[in-house]
Amino acid sequence: MNISQNDIRQAWYSRRWAQIVLHGVVWITLFSLPYLLKPSPDAAHARPDPDEQRWHVHFIINAIFLTAFFYLNAEILIPRLVYKKKYWWYGVSLFLLFTVQVFFRWIFIENYITTRKFEIKPTIFFTFFTTLFFLSCSTAWRMIRDKMETDRLASEKENENLKTELSLLRSQVSPHFMFNVLNNMVALARKQSDQLEPSLIKLSSLMRYMLYEADEDTVPLDKETDYLQSYIDLQQQRFGAKVQVNVRMELPESGYEIEPMLLIPFVENAFKHGTGLIQDARINIELRAIQGVLHFSVVNKYNTEYAEIKDKTSGIGLTNVKRRLNLLYRDDYQLLINKQDGWFMVSLLLHLH
Repeated sequence: MNISQNDIRQAWYSRRWAQIVLHGVVWITLFSLPYLLKPSPDAAHARPDPDEQRWHVHFIINAIFLTAFFYLNAEILIPRLVYKKKYWWYGVSLFLLFTVQVFFRWIFIENYITTRKFEIKPTIFFTFFTTLFFLSCSTAWRMIRDKMETDRLASEKENENLKTELSLLRSQVSPHFMFNVLNNMVALARKQSDQLEPSLIKLSSLMRYMLYEADEDTVPLDKETDYLQSYIDLQQQRFGAKVQVNVRMELPESGYEIEPMLLIPFVENAFKHGTGLIQDARINIELRAIQGVLHFSVVNKYNTEYAEIKDKTSGIGLTNVKRRLNLLYRDDYQLLINKQDGWFMVSLLLHLH
């Protein structure tokens, strides 16, 4: 998973123009149903209805009222009354709207319809269920829309939190790494080693990578391995023949991307805990990329007879990289860490992007 490429984008159906089109189609379809489902009149037995045109006008006015009621409930009544727990006022508002609709039908029939009389019970019955249907649809639409908005904001917040955490984790890697490298430089300076100057050049190359490449979300795998090799070279210059370092890196011709500075903590950990009071110290590092899967292993000897004295920075490297792997790759990696017969072994399988 690449956090920077997971920015929240509105789906097409949540855009304003799409909502207008969808609502328009729904309303046209809904209010066209009575005409589409109405049986064709038999010309031989059909009688002219003088009030038919007036009923069409009534239907149009009623459709406009119900549409307005739909949006009035969704946009005003629910957020201002229901969400604020003013349920009594909400009930009163619905009752008044219901009464207005019944009153309008009574006025219309009494003044414009000549073939039938107004009947209160059928009118109340019909108006109640019609209003209830539009009220239910309006409330459901508002609730679904609010739930989608809440989920969107929660997703944005989660992504921002992940970005912040990843930035913090990266900021922990760089100072920890630089602290160890500068210790190497001090050791070379004390020895007045001829390797100090090339080591400083290597260090400047590493710093350039950390400053200009490590801020990217991903970097080419070959750049990451070059950075890894430079670090190994610095450590070999420091320890010389005291530590046997075997490195084997095989990269495919096609390029892959990887999270920057993801592999260095494993190598750094090997040099930190695989040197010192260890007889025949040895570190084996192997990296291969086969069919989009990175195979990376670091194996080092450690002293089983001496309890390690941990400082404040101990454990930052591996804890850090585990957290970054969980955040960035989730189920796309497998990390195994074992201790056996004086060997500390790390094996990482990572699906590359």
